[in-house]
Order: sequence, then structure tokens, then C-alpha cells
Amino acid sequence: MNLMPPEQSASTPATVFLPQRQTLPVVFASPHSGRVYPDDLITRARIDAFALRASEDAFVDRLFATAPKAGAPLLCANFPRAYVDVNRGALELDPRMFEGDLPENADIHSMRALSGLGSIPRVVSGGVEIYKARLPVAEALQRIDTYYTPYHQALQKLIDMTRNQFGYCILIDCHSMPGDSTDSSQNPVDLVLGDCYGRSCHPTLTNHVGRCFRDMGYNPAYNDPYAGGYCTRHYGQPGQNVHTLQIEINRALYMEEETLTPHDGFNSLRDQMSSLIEQFHQFDGSPLE
Repeated sequence: MNLMPPEQSASTPATVFLPQRQTLPVVFASPHSGRVYPDDLITRARIDAFALRASEDAFVDRLFATAPKAGAPLLCANFPRAYVDVNRGALELDPRMFEGDLPENADIHSMRALSGLGSIPRVVSGGVEIYKARLPVAEALQRIDTYYTPYHQALQKLIDMTRNQFGYCILIDCHSMPGDSTDSSQNPVDLVLGDCYGRSCHPTLTNHVGRCFRDMGYNPAYNDPYAGGYCTRHYGQPGQNVHTLQIEINRALYMEEETLTPHDGFNSLRDQMSSLIEQFHQFDGSPLE
């Protein structure tokens, strides 16, 4: 059976893969695996199309592709992170990269935006500049309306539907990290679980996922170096019965980073992520309600 989602569509900003019947109180989201690169990004960029992919969480959507078959929805962005980053506040914008006046409520002092990693990124991974020239503010706001807002509307709808059905919702925000994300060559970190230091979800959830990964032979790290981005902080509201956990997977486990192609470890890792998803059928979520 082919468990991979179909190739991404340029006609819609995000794709929701729904189960035939939702049987898990879990929503899986892949905000950074989009690989449909708009022409206006390619023509404005000072770097080539391959270099633009440096920030992409390549193939993460495919690693979690079995979620609908297991009874949980999967949301995948189709647009690339280099174009619009939905794991930032909508108006986290670096004023140095735009022509014109930003909205008064723009978060121009955000450390992420000032480092070039706002909702409209100025750089790709490694700090490489994307654009030949400044972008018109109107274009940035149009990207937010066209891509950012629909993604978050779809995610909020899935969360609300899940919480209404089960009394609570678990959001698993799925990411990948470069193989050199940590500086320890002797004890490389394969997986990082981020729960904003316990603020975005009940510890029962973090402990459950951590135990699943340990049973697979991994020794997951917690909140270091990734504690959780905007989606984890924003949607992770345990007091409102929404629990969000970010998963960062070392790309070396499943792909050749130099060529951005899956290697022999991909199928094995995908099977392990399928096992993780299935394990939620045995998860006692009563503390989360």
C-alpha cells in the first residue's frame, strides 16, 4: 500500500488529510515541509532553487503520512518556509527587508524577525540572504493573507473539531532539524521533544511520547535546543484542553542533506513514526481532559 501523500498542490496553501473516521484525539501538522516554490520567490531570490530549500523540513509530511489511516488528521503546508513561515507570529516582520510602512501592530522587535527568521523570512538556514532587493510591504501582507492565514484557519478548525469530539485535543507539530544541530559528535541527538518547558502540554503527553521513542531505541532530548516555536506556544493551552508537543527529527536519520533525497533509513523511520501514531490508541488521556 502506498502510504505517501500525493505530490503537493500549487492551487491550495495547505492540504488536510482526513481519516475516514477520526478515532484519535490527535492532530498532526507539518508546517515546514512545503515544496511548491512560487515563481515570484524564484525570480526575486539571489540564491538558486536548491539553496532555497535549506530551511525546508524535507519529507516530514511523508514520515507522518499514515496518521489518517490510524484515525488522526494530518495538515501539511504546501508552500515553503522560505516564502512564508507559519511557525511565527503573523506580523513578526523585519523592517529592514521591506519597502514601505509596516502595519502599526507589526512585531518589529521580535528577535526572530530581527535575525531574518520572521513570518516572511529574510534568510534561509545558515543565515544566507534570500532576496536581491527589498520586498514591497503590500506583497508581504498579501502572502500572509494568502498562505499564513488559511493554514492557521485550517489548523484551528481541526483542533476545535477534535476537542469537541473527545473533550481535549493533542497537537503534534512535526519538524526536522539539521544533522549538525547539536555540537556533540559522540552523543548526537536524534530527536528533540519541545513542550515549552512544560507550559504547552500536560507532562503525561511528553512522557508518553518520550517513552515511545525510548522503546524504539532513541534517547530523546527535551526542549534543548528546540523548546517549541510559535505554533507550540500559541496552540498549547492546557487550561483550554489543547496540548501541543513539538517533535524535531534529525534529518540524518532519513535523508542525505547534501542532495535533499531520502536514503535507506527513510522507510524504517516512517514505520517508526507510524508505530508512534498507533501508540496513541493505548494512551490514557484522562489527565488531559
